[in-house]
Amino acid sequence: MANQISDETIEYVGILAKLELSDEEKEQAKKDMGSMLDYIDKLNELDTEGVEPMSHVFPVNNVFREDEVANGDDRENMLKNAPQKKEGAYMVPKTFA
Repeated sequence: MANQISDETIEYVGILAKLELSDEEKEQAKKDMGSMLDYIDKLNELDTEGVEPMSHVFPVNNVFREDEVANGDDRENMLKNAPQKKEGAYMVPKTFA
């Protein structure tokens, strides 16, 4: 493992994450973080010249459609079955005083 994580770094990360780690957990975290950084170093060795960055493995197309009104303003029909109405709106009981 080329990347060595210091005890201070583990303490700081524990404070940021609001975790209380035992000594065994701190040692395991140091090993895990070192392994992660080693893997990142290995990935940095790859030649990515000419490779386009991507956010998804498969092409993602915009699936949104235009927002078009289909049924229009049919207020009278919507209010037909309302138990109570006032000035073109539903009347409902008060929910708080």
